[in-house]
Amino acid sequence: MTERVSIQWFKASEPVAQFVFAHGAGAGSDSEFMQDMAKKLSYAGINVALFDFAYMETAKAQNKKRPPDRAPKLLARYELVLSQLDAKLPLFIGGKSMGGRMASMLVCETQAQVCGVLAYGYPFHPPGKPDKLRVDHFDEIPCPFLVLQGERDTFGNKSEVSALSLGKTPELFWLPDGDHSLKPRKASGFTEPQNRQLAVERTVQFIESVLNG
Repeated sequence: MTERVSIQWFKASEPVAQFVFAHGAGAGSDSEFMQDMAKKLSYAGINVALFDFAYMETAKAQNKKRPPDRAPKLLARYELVLSQLDAKLPLFIGGKSMGGRMASMLVCETQAQVCGVLAYGYPFHPPGKPDKLRVDHFDEIPCPFLVLQGERDTFGNKSEVSALSLGKTPELFWLPDGDHSLKPRKASGFTEPQNRQLAVERTVQFIESVLNG
C-alpha cells in the first residue's frame, strides 16, 4: 500500500487554483507564518495544501528538534503529496525557504503538471556565505518561478541577489525591509501584516497571470 501524507487543506469558496505550500527547515506546517499565509491565500481564491516533511513529523512526535532530511528524501515526500491531489484545479507548488527551494528542484523532475513555482524567502545561500549559491538548477525550471524575498534576508538580500546574473528566472518581488520571514523592523514604518498581505496579493497576481497567460 502506498504511503499517504497527511495534508491540511485551506479551501477557497471558489478556487481558481491549488497551491502545495511546503514549510522551511526549522518550523513545520503548523507554524504561525504557514497557517496565516495559507488562510490569507484561501480567502483570496486559492486552495492551499500544507504538509510536513517526514523529519518534521518525527520531530513533533518526539518533541525534539531534528535536522532536515537530505534533498532526495524531501523531494520524494513532496512528490508523494502531489500524487494525492485532485487533478481538476491548476497546480502551483512552492514553500517557505527550504520548502521553496525543494519545490523549485522538484519541478525540474516531476511528471506532475505544475503551472508555476513560488518561494517565500528563497535560501540563495547560507547566511554569511554568499559564495555558496543554491541556484544551479534555475535554468532548468520549466515554468514561471516567483521569489518573494525580504530586502534584508540574510539568505540573499536585495543588493546580493540583484548583483547575480540569474537570467529571466526567477521573477523577484521584494518585501520592504523584510527579513527571512518577510518581517520588517518597527523603525522602517512597515509592518509584518502589511508585508504578508503584499506577498499574498503578489502571489494571486502571479497565479492569475500564469493562468490567463
